[in-house]
Amino acid sequence: MKWLPLCLSGILGFVLVGCSVSGEDELRQWMSEQRSQVHPKVMPLVEPKKFLPQAYTQEAAVDPFSLQKLTQALKRDSTQSVANTALIAPELARRKEALEAYPVDSMAMVGSLRKAGQPVALLRIDNLLYQVRVGNYLGLNYGRVTKIDESELTLREIVQDSTGDWVERSASLVLQEGAK
Repeated sequence: MKWLPLCLSGILGFVLVGCSVSGEDELRQWMSEQRSQVHPKVMPLVEPKKFLPQAYTQEAAVDPFSLQKLTQALKRDSTQSVANTALIAPELARRKEALEAYPVDSMAMVGSLRKAGQPVALLRIDNLLYQVRVGNYLGLNYGRVTKIDESELTLREIVQDSTGDWVERSASLVLQEGAK
């Protein structure tokens, strides 16, 4: 065990010798060569646009705090909320159907047939087949089937737009060829 400190001091000496200044001179020479070869390209700055102040004319401006403007805005908001309520209220009052628990993008139309003269679409959801008729509801967005033909199922959905208003949109499921 007496030789252990001697070995450690020897290893430490080699490490310090490896960190000597001999490679630093070569590095400095290479850096100076690179600096002399590189010429930076500086793009000239674009002249700033001249600011032209405009005079304020109060006569042409509408008073933002006028009672008439506030009344018009309140009327517009109330008519929109009534329209939104009329669109979504029947959907909230009815009992949900089983296929409204699944998003439309998880459904696949795999076929269609006619039963009693009425078109019926076959939908595959989680490896189970469901028969859907016109008037059935499906999807998370209050989707109601409006049309079924041999290759496509069309439905009307009620969704919120970016302003929070309820709007109708059309969606469809297309027949999946060769679906397994």
